Amino acid sequence: MTHIESAITAELVRDLLRDQHPDLADRPVRLGARGWDNQLWRLGDDLAVRLPWATQSADALLRKEHAWLPALAPRLPLPVPVPQRLGEPSALFPRPWIVTTWVPGEPADRAPATRAAESADALAAFLTALHRPAPDEAPTGRDRGGPLADTADHFTQGLASAAELGLIRDPDAVRAVWEDAAAAPDWAGPRLWLHGDLHPANVLTTNGTVSGVIDFGDLFAGDPAFDLAAAWILLPDGAADRFHDAYRPSPDTATLRRARGWAVLRALSCLHIGEAGVHGRPGGKPTWGPPAHAALRRLTQRVEETVPRTAVNSRTGHNRHRLDV
Repeated sequence: MTHIESAITAELVRDLLRDQHPDLADRPVRLGARGWDNQLWRLGDDLAVRLPWATQSADALLRKEHAWLPALAPRLPLPVPVPQRLGEPSALFPRPWIVTTWVPGEPADRAPATRAAESADALAAFLTALHRPAPDEAPTGRDRGGPLADTADHFTQGLASAAELGLIRDPDAVRAVWEDAAAAPDWAGPRLWLHGDLHPANVLTTNGTVSGVIDFGDLFAGDPAFDLAAAWILLPDGAADRFHDAYRPSPDTATLRRARGWAVLRALSCLHIGEAGVHGRPGGKPTWGPPAHAALRRLTQRVEETVPRTAVNSRTGHNRHRLDV
C-alpha cells in the first residue's frame, strides 16, 4: 500500500489540470469519493478526475482503462466512466491519472438495488452487451477468470479465516458451493470481455435500480462466469433467476456452477474487507459486509433446500454436493 491521501487536494487537482489539460482547469473541483485504488474528484457537472492513492497496481489499471474502455463504452446500455484525458506522472504528482465522464448514482454498497426485476434486467442487458469476444491482445485477468480449481489455496485460506473470525455461519455449506463449482467443466468458448470487479461499490443505483457501472481497471478477457457471479452479490433476494433468464446467450449449467464458486470467493473477500480490515486499512469498508453476508446466504440456501448434507468428498473429507442451478 502506498498512501498519498494527504497529498491529494482540490488545489493539487487544479494544478495538474493547469499543467497538462489547461482547458479544463477552470471547472469547479470537489471530492467525489475515496475508492480502494483511486480518489475521485468531481470536475464540473459532467467529468471526474481519478488519481491513484493507495495500491501500486492502480497505475497500470488506469492506463488499461484508458486504452480499452473508450472503444467498448458505446455499445454498453448503462452509463460508464468513459476516459477523456490521460495525465502523466510529473513533479506535481508521481503517478498517472485520468479524466473521465461522471456517472451519476449511488454506490450499491450504500444504496443497494431494491427493485429486483428492473435491476436484474439492467444488469443482464449490460453484461450481455459487454460479453463479446475480445481480441488476442486483450488483457488477462491476473488471478481472476481462469480455472476455479486454481483458487483452491485462496479459497481455503479465506474460508478458514472467515470461520475463525466468526464471519460465517456454516463453513461446510460454503465449501460445498465452491467445491461443486471447482468440479464444473472449464469454459471452452472464446475469451469474452469482462468487467472483472463487479462488487457493490463499483455498481451504481438510482431509486433502487442498477443505473451505472464504474471502475473498469480490472477489465480483462476470459470466462463469463466470473462476471455472472455478480447476480448473487448485487441483486435482491430472488432476482438471480430472472437475471440468468434475461442474460444472452443463456448460461449453461457448468457456467452457472462456476459463477457460484466465483461468487463465494468474492463474498469471502468482501467479508474480510468489510468486517475484519485488510491490506493495512483497519476497519476496512463496513458497507461491504452486509452484501457479502446476503450473497453467502443466497448461495448456501440452495444447498440446504435441495441437497442432503451427507455426502463426503473422499479426497478432501469435506461435504461435497452437486448443486442444482
